[in-house]
Amino acid sequence: MSQCRISMLLLATLAGASSAPCLYAQPSHRDRDRNQAQSAQDASQNSQDDQNPLKRQLPDSVRRKQQKEYREELKGPYKKWLNETVRWIITDKERRAFKALTNDEERDAFIENFWARRNPDPGSPYNSYREEIYRRIAYSNSHFSDGEPGWMTDRGMIYIKYGKPDSIESHPSGGTYNRPISEGGGQTDTYPFEDWHYRYIAGIGENVNIEFVDQCMCGNYVMTINRAAKDALLHVPGAGETLYEQMGMAKKADRFRGGLEQLGPGPMSAENGSKEFDRLEQYAKLEAPPVVKFKDLQDFITTHKVLSGPFFPFDVQTDFVKITDNTVLVPITLQIKQGDITFKTTNGVSKGLVNIFGQVSTITDKVVTTFEDTVEVEEPSELLPQTLNHSSLYWKALPLRPGRYRIDIAIKDVNNPDHVGTWAEAITVPEYNDNSLSTSSLILADKMERVPDKDIGTGAFTIGSTFIRPRVMARASMPASFHRTQNLNFWMQVYNLGINEKTKRNDATINYQIIDTKTNKVLLDTSQKSADISSNSDELTLEKRLPLASLQPGKYKVKITVHDAISGQEIAQSAPFVVD
Repeated sequence: MSQCRISMLLLATLAGASSAPCLYAQPSHRDRDRNQAQSAQDASQNSQDDQNPLKRQLPDSVRRKQQKEYREELKGPYKKWLNETVRWIITDKERRAFKALTNDEERDAFIENFWARRNPDPGSPYNSYREEIYRRIAYSNSHFSDGEPGWMTDRGMIYIKYGKPDSIESHPSGGTYNRPISEGGGQTDTYPFEDWHYRYIAGIGENVNIEFVDQCMCGNYVMTINRAAKDALLHVPGAGETLYEQMGMAKKADRFRGGLEQLGPGPMSAENGSKEFDRLEQYAKLEAPPVVKFKDLQDFITTHKVLSGPFFPFDVQTDFVKITDNTVLVPITLQIKQGDITFKTTNGVSKGLVNIFGQVSTITDKVVTTFEDTVEVEEPSELLPQTLNHSSLYWKALPLRPGRYRIDIAIKDVNNPDHVGTWAEAITVPEYNDNSLSTSSLILADKMERVPDKDIGTGAFTIGSTFIRPRVMARASMPASFHRTQNLNFWMQVYNLGINEKTKRNDATINYQIIDTKTNKVLLDTSQKSADISSNSDELTLEKRLPLASLQPGKYKVKITVHDAISGQEIAQSAPFVVD
């Protein structure tokens, strides 16, 4: 290769060009025509770009001026929204994207999408997450202000991100403090401090303890990793000594030889040292914006990712209960056999953890709502082999409008991350027409009882004033199984009974049957009048309990038939079960 060609290739590389003609290279007529045509096309494109203000190349000075103007435009409500409202929950990527927007229309759209992505019920115009964040900000400003707004404080930051802690140990005046052994033991005096405890925080873990210390005694509580930060006598020689220091087994000066904490030596010193990195990691996670808890499980659903490990089996049951004319409660019950869960044993306790992620979407693939949670199973290690045939249940009740949906659920065995299971099914949420006699699902349960007034309508397995724990139809379409020593509980609601215009009373007959499905023989046949349950109501709740000791092992079904004498309508529901 000639020196000229080498030099020109080097120049072309440095200039970012794709090619450069050599001084004495003579192009052919075809090459010359092609180059002229390309030059004409480039000139035309440049001319169009010059006319298009979106593509026109701007001088650096003009571009810098525009960027400065864009930054200056971020003021008023948009600046307040970014720097105050979502300060603790917006990600760095979202923050950069918002600051790069150039007009209010784009900013409004961004804010709308920001809240929509976090809406626990995307199909609803009411965004409970957004309203909860505004409530937490108001609460923080009322309770945590210390010369600056409460939302700016460390306690405000944690409260806004993670909500109310499960418990708070508060020492607003400091004073005498008996250290736990984990902090070296002994007695000292402290500054005002608070310990916040969360049983679980998504993305961070279980039993999260956060300490805030007010060293200036001015109400400025600062989140700290160092549990010795609250020790008011830390730098006073001979005062506030630990147990080992009092016994002459250690010196107070040893506390300041490095490490995150200046805790005095004690029986658990080695353990404290080993946990320093855990405390650092937790602190970093607390400082970061909240994240989706089980992103990996969400990916299994949204991308239909292929499972790489052994399938994690589980059973799912969906039921329907009317709330209003336009809203139906859809309880979703997951049943997981404990023998399919991986347990880890520590200090004589075997613990299994299962992460659950669920998504409900319309037939057009629009996500309506998602849910995510963790099921924790604990058993004494010596009793674990005896409980592997037991099942653990998870219950989630979703309010949905009548229509067709698809439910996707993914679960992961935390102690065996490759152990993942998925489930998907289409459901049709019924529409309860005011003119038609109708019922809820017929739910079979191994436990059913009344709940205290304060718990009505709240908590897992609670529908109205009744706690009802379903027995789920097992895999391979096997009916729910009961033992002869148990009771069979069944629950159902009846809607739109006719009411006599003169007496203002209903008049329906409810017939209960237990049928042997092998012989089709009716083993139990009893009836009840609607007026004996609630005579003036067009809605009834049927709750029955049947001891199973008289039934032989086999397959049966419960059948409930409702005949409405006023409207002349009749409806029946049945559910199979097995006695073993």
